[in-house]
Amino acid sequence: MAKLTQDELLAQFEEMTLIELSEFVKAFEEKFDVTAAAAAPVVVAGAGAGGAAAEAVEEKDEFDVVLTGAGDKKIQVIKVVRELTSLGLKEAKDLVDGTPKPVLEKVNKEAADKAKEALEGAGASVEVK
Repeated sequence: MAKLTQDELLAQFEEMTLIELSEFVKAFEEKFDVTAAAAAPVVVAGAGAGGAAAEAVEEKDEFDVVLTGAGDKKIQVIKVVRELTSLGLKEAKDLVDGTPKPVLEKVNKEAADKAKEALEGAGASVEVK
């Protein structure tokens, strides 16, 4: 297959419907194990919309999982902390004893949700920031 130039690729994308383009993006993400995310939401506003419409709200893509309390099953929480991190037993125990402390920092939403679920399942109190 001949290599297409960027302009030729863009011309091909122009001919696609939104559904076809959406399916292509999903296939691309699966093939290359990446996530396509817009840098900032696109806002199309009329002339009378004013400056408020021009302010785009960025979607948060990095989260911190903060342990706020160990609960009454401290040993189980320590085990989960060790599973989620590369900490040794003493470091994990110190983290659990010194709450509130971050367990994971700058992780994606999916990883943060899984960590929160695992920690809460062990009896801990958790915040995702």
